[in-house]
Amino acid sequence: MDLDVIVVGAGHAGTEAAVAASRLGARVGLITAALETIGQMSCNPAIGGIAKGTVAREVDALGGIMGRATDLAMLQFRMLNRSKGPAVWAPRAQCDRGLYRRAVRSLLEAQPTLHTIQGTVARLLIDEEERRALGVETLEGRRFTSRCVVITAGTFLRGRIHIGTDTKLAGGRAGDAPAVHLAQQLEDLGLEVARFKTGTPPRVDGRSVDLTRLERQDSEVDAFDFTWSHFWPTPRRTAAGTRHPAQLPCWITYAGADVKRIIADNIDRSAMYGGAIASRGPRYCPSVEDKIVKFPDVERHQVFLEPEGHDTAELYVNGL
Repeated sequence: MDLDVIVVGAGHAGTEAAVAASRLGARVGLITAALETIGQMSCNPAIGGIAKGTVAREVDALGGIMGRATDLAMLQFRMLNRSKGPAVWAPRAQCDRGLYRRAVRSLLEAQPTLHTIQGTVARLLIDEEERRALGVETLEGRRFTSRCVVITAGTFLRGRIHIGTDTKLAGGRAGDAPAVHLAQQLEDLGLEVARFKTGTPPRVDGRSVDLTRLERQDSEVDAFDFTWSHFWPTPRRTAAGTRHPAQLPCWITYAGADVKRIIADNIDRSAMYGGAIASRGPRYCPSVEDKIVKFPDVERHQVFLEPEGHDTAELYVNGL
């Protein structure tokens, strides 16, 4: 199959790249290991936040689909930094993980020149003389040629998952295989291949939580919309006749002295502080170990229990 653009990976970056190319009239092939995971939210199912909300709004202004999908999948909306001036307000939306994935896929499939392809890219097809990518080949042996290849493999390029200092396993997201072959080829071509650390807490069963002891935080979706896009028609109405799905509350609690003591007493069992990980991490995603080690005098640290979707009791423990 001959295409204008091939995009490898169908997460946030890959789907935006594919739509942007398609809107310019290019024949685009978006290749991902499983079509069901197009638009999958890897860690916390949220869009935006401090600094990140500005980026998401800029993507929206440029005609991207992130904001549109967020409006179709939003469980809760908050405008952060409202105690400061409007210039630094930060939109943040908690999304239904399943609804967001389906919303992204439906927005992709609305593009007539965009083709979604299931497969794992094993290697690039290279013009050795010009040192130029001519396409890709999948693990199954299928070949796709193109004028341009965009690699948005995210956490999958030779990814590794650490659980404490004893458990190490290869993986992109938990439950997904890493892209080892492609990473090796990129390194053989002379490109630097490194790892970027992120962290995610275990989810908890919401049925095990005594919500009466927590502070409730309701959505502010009635006061704000996430997307300001003028490139797309108004998002479709939900079955209830509203612009967004039914909103759900988040719950606030704190990691106090008991939690701090447990972490401090077991810091050597942490993958990062126990020596298993040496990579740098994102600025706005500190681990709970970082909070305890770098801010020992802070009495307690805020923790948010955030719903993962309408169809599950699972809660994301934001802050741990």
